[in-house]
Formats: sequence, structure tokens, C-alpha cells
Amino acid sequence: MTGITVHTLGQAVKTANARMATLEGELNAADSLLGDGDTGVMLARVLGKFAETGIEAGADLGAAFQSLARAAAAATGSSLGTLFATALLAVGKRTKDVEEVAWAQLSPLLQAALEAMIQRGGASLGDKTVLDAVDAVVRATAGLDDADEISIAACEAANRTLASFRDKPCRIGRARMFAEKSIGMDDPGMLGFARLVEALAAKA
Repeated sequence: MTGITVHTLGQAVKTANARMATLEGELNAADSLLGDGDTGVMLARVLGKFAETGIEAGADLGAAFQSLARAAAAATGSSLGTLFATALLAVGKRTKDVEEVAWAQLSPLLQAALEAMIQRGGASLGDKTVLDAVDAVVRATAGLDDADEISIAACEAANRTLASFRDKPCRIGRARMFAEKSIGMDDPGMLGFARLVEALAAKA
């Protein structure tokens, strides 16, 4: 089975960007309960910039990830854009001068992205952020080398984590000031990640 190529990445970008047509409002609504209500706007801006980048013109995965990192930084100066850029640069370094990686490498690449985001963003696992969902997907897909199996495992892990953290307080960001109020609510970043994983899995 074909592994992950620039074409695979390009198709994923198109799918994620298309999903924002309906997801943007859902994320803004979730964020407005505890934050600025702009998570959907920011994510849509970043993914829209990704879609404009035209990464499929080349074959180098590392170069494609680096192009997306620059696009993320240019799309918004928010913390979301910074985390996107940081994660993509980390993956780009690991795929430099590579045209294709096996699906079994997805988990290690996500792990590299996760570690970079933790180091840059200051959040920790357990704080009720997107990092917890990414970590769950890393662990659920470890050792898998089939795109369909990975899709199923990633969806289950992301949604299970979203549900398990719903009744926990937020421990970082603006929402931490309303920690008790945040109990029973989804973290917008985690929610967005779960919804996009679902969309990508449906196209796998």
C-alpha cells in the first residue's frame, strides 16, 4: 500500500479545509463559552492558507511540511498559528529530502510534533488541550501500518479523549480562570482536532 506522500498531504489539506465550512461555527461557539470565540476563525484562516500553498508541485515531503509551517505563521500571529508552525517544522525536519514514508511512521511523526508543541507552548498533558488528543492518537496508532486501521484507531482515540476530558477542568489558557465553569465543556482545540480526524478518516 502506498505510504504518505506529498499528494497524500495535499489531499489531507483539501479535506480539512473543506470541513471548516461547517466546523468553523461549531468551534467559535465552543470557544465563546470560555474564550474569545475565535478558534474556528483562526483555524479556518490557517487551513485556508494551507490550501493556497500548492505543496503538490514538488515531491519532497520535508519541503512540503516546511511550506505549510511558513503558511501557518503567515496566516495568523495567534498561538494557534505558532503551534501549527512549530509542529510542522518538527515533522519537516524528520522528512527532509524524503518523498514517501510508510504509514507506520505516522505515529512517530505525530510524537515529534507533540513534543515540539509541548516545548513551545508550555502546556502539559492533562491540561485539557489539543495536546491530550494528539497524544491519544499517537499511542493508538503506534505500530499500525495500514491507512484504514490507522483511520479507525485515530478517530476512536480522538473522540474517546474528547469525551474523557469533558468533565475535567481546563488548566491552561484563558479558560483556566473559569476552571470550574469549564467542567462539562469541550476544549475547542481538542474538539477541532477530533472533528478533523473524522473528516480525514472518512476520505482514507
